[in-house]
Amino acid sequence: MKACAPSTCGYRKAVVPARPKAPARLPGLTVRSIAEASRTTKGAPMNGSGSVLEDVKMKTLSVVGKDAPSGTKDVYRSVAYSVRDQLIKRFNATHAHWEAKDAKFVYYLSAEFLMGRTLTNAIYNMGLEGPYAESLRAMGVEMETVVAEERDAALGNGGLGRLAACFLDSIATLDLPGWGYGIRYKYGMFKQALDTTGKQTELPDIWLTDGNPWEVKRGDIRYEVCFGGHSEKKKDKDGKESSIWVPAEKVIAQAYDNPIPGFQTPTVSNLRLWDAEPIKEFDLTAFNAGDYDIAMRDRERAESISAVLYPNDATPEGKELRLKQQYFFVAASLQDVFARFKSKHGTDWAKLPDFATFQLNDTHPTIAVAEVMRLLVDVEGLSWDSAWSISTKILNYTNHTVMPEALEKWPVKVMAKMLPRHMEIIEIINDGWTKWLTAYLPGTAADKEAKVKAMSIVHPNQWNADEMLVNMAYLAVVGGAHVNGVAAIHSEIVKDEIFNDFYKIFPSKFQNKTNGVTQRRWLAFCNPPLRELITGKLGSDEWISDLYKVKDLASSADDPAFQAEWRACKAAAKVKTAALLKRLSGVDVSTDAMFDIQVKRIHEYKRQYLNLLSIIWRYKQLKKMSPEERKKATPRVCIIGGKAASAYDMAKRIIRLTTAVGEKINHDPETNEYLRLYFLSDYNVSLAETIIPAAEVSQHISTAGTEASGTSNMKFQMNGCLILGTWDGANIEIAEETGVEEVFVFGVRAEEIHKLRQERKNFKTEPRWNEIMKDIEGGMFGDAEYFKPMVDSVNNMDVGNDWFLVANDFTEYLAAQEEVDKVYKDQAEWTRRSIMYTAGSGKFSSDRTIREYAEDIWDVIPVRPPAV
Repeated sequence: MKACAPSTCGYRKAVVPARPKAPARLPGLTVRSIAEASRTTKGAPMNGSGSVLEDVKMKTLSVVGKDAPSGTKDVYRSVAYSVRDQLIKRFNATHAHWEAKDAKFVYYLSAEFLMGRTLTNAIYNMGLEGPYAESLRAMGVEMETVVAEERDAALGNGGLGRLAACFLDSIATLDLPGWGYGIRYKYGMFKQALDTTGKQTELPDIWLTDGNPWEVKRGDIRYEVCFGGHSEKKKDKDGKESSIWVPAEKVIAQAYDNPIPGFQTPTVSNLRLWDAEPIKEFDLTAFNAGDYDIAMRDRERAESISAVLYPNDATPEGKELRLKQQYFFVAASLQDVFARFKSKHGTDWAKLPDFATFQLNDTHPTIAVAEVMRLLVDVEGLSWDSAWSISTKILNYTNHTVMPEALEKWPVKVMAKMLPRHMEIIEIINDGWTKWLTAYLPGTAADKEAKVKAMSIVHPNQWNADEMLVNMAYLAVVGGAHVNGVAAIHSEIVKDEIFNDFYKIFPSKFQNKTNGVTQRRWLAFCNPPLRELITGKLGSDEWISDLYKVKDLASSADDPAFQAEWRACKAAAKVKTAALLKRLSGVDVSTDAMFDIQVKRIHEYKRQYLNLLSIIWRYKQLKKMSPEERKKATPRVCIIGGKAASAYDMAKRIIRLTTAVGEKINHDPETNEYLRLYFLSDYNVSLAETIIPAAEVSQHISTAGTEASGTSNMKFQMNGCLILGTWDGANIEIAEETGVEEVFVFGVRAEEIHKLRQERKNFKTEPRWNEIMKDIEGGMFGDAEYFKPMVDSVNNMDVGNDWFLVANDFTEYLAAQEEVDKVYKDQAEWTRRSIMYTAGSGKFSSDRTIREYAEDIWDVIPVRPPAV
């Protein structure tokens, strides 16, 4: 590719105008009906003149372009833009106040922000739910109907993105000056569908079709981001040598702001997302010459960067695109922060750590270590040592996994091709690091050499000695101020196994910050009946901003009257979920059955496969029973949901087995009154907000030592759902807070894993296991050939097979399932435990987690703006 002109690739801006959009009558909603509604209800005064109802009416005219809405989608757009006005007023006031106070900010860099719907969250957080609900009822529409028109923002996939969204909510609620930074994915990860055979298919998640009322395009906030090319040395007039990057490709990062309101506070923070646009919009010369593909090539290349979350990296082109994507949002975000710093403090870069700190959410943004050095050294002209002193004070890294494939290692060839100057910088960092290690480490020369090789940021690929890799996690550990795990057990694994050599040298650098979720979205807003019950019992709603207050529910856990009210809340939630299943699958399910739910990313270590094996065994036992015996069984509706990565073959087979087992079980007239299984396709935040309140038992059954934390377990716990799980991730701390005896715990412990894997080839599987394997392999659920690799993956006696020890935990797991059935029959005991779960959930608020980050890592203090 032809090289671009030499460039610093820093703080380059350009401006391109934005474009508007057009709209789509709700029966009975005429100009007259809205006018009559205005006369019969005042709505509620807003922060200016007029009422909510009048404002919504004006938005129908000015935004939707109609005198009256044609349907609930029009109503949604009118309401959304009305609420947005309130958000922006508070947003502007917040940031004016923070600028006046010259506050220190935290910047949260994440490849994912799984935000879910915004309308409910914004209205409740700003305390406007009453006025808007009243105004909509006056128009003949219920709030819930309008909310359902909003598409989930397709900006994430699983726990990583949902955690980031919770953290932004808590940062704003705690009045902490802070922003999130990420990518404005046009098509999300993918929209999951099932084909006619029950296999996953991936479709583009076109969530921006009707625009996004919650974002603000900042046409004046645009930065150049560069790729490829080479770097050159140059000398200034004094003979000082420096490097300059001559890129082969440039794109524009266009900023879109998404205001994030805190709860019961004037603070409105920000999520700034970057969209990739071409430097050159359109090549008219090529178009007129008939080269239509070339005329659009730059736009297509640029837009591919922000098109899809986690593009398939099974090909060289896919790897390059992933690296471009990660660097794109990191480079734009750092330029943005540095530009704001310079506008306030000039080039006094030594002050940067006093005004900015960055949290790198997993390894995706860790190229920031090299980019900060490039900006400070190449663009700002600082010495290497001065820049390193600053860089190592402002960058902090959160490790989210113990899975080797998730600890990113980029081939040096790919890094050097896409980011040549960064590869040079990484090599300089690594050279200094390994030299320092050689001088620091004790022992013989041979011992030192072995240790240095093991800790080198650039090292050989263990599977291909001819390929060198850049270990991005090592880069973050060496180049960052702090490293944290996300649950107590995980942080110990981080220190004892993943980064043990580094921990021994820098013990104070490592911390634990157990994850949390926002109780606002995940209890107060998604489960109104339970919210009202808890508030009534506690005497106030202070628990919505201080979740530790729910501990006082424990004193009522044995009260029969309170238990009856608690069960009524769960029953109402189950009715909603049954209606959801009816809408999605066309089936009726009994709300008298236990709702057993496992929803999370499909992965072998999360062991949806183990769940399926127990469902198959349950089905087989029901088939053997007489009709009278079946009546004594505990009926279950089992729901499994989650996406499999597009290139993850085994995860896709797990989904297919789920649908195959469900197809057989659900259509068996002898047993389907007692057992159902459904796969919930395209699982997202909005679906979770319906099914989590309804869940009675949820399964978190990863192999011990493989789940860093998990956050869905916390959401289920808050809603009084009992947990069936292994001694892994945050399950351990949930058990400690709730009472270990209240949790259905099974399985081997993390410290046993290594030994058991070595011994797996000699492990004798039990008869029930063998019987189920023969059933699957023999075609009981069809597709025998397709399922054969699944059987082999856990049933071959080779070392390395059944890596996640499904067979080892199978017997204890079935015993735990029997205990679940037993306790469920005693509804008083089950309800007591359910109340204790919610009462013990105080620790798992993201408010607590963020407060710890702010105090222990970021050194950022609350700066609350005055009310608008």
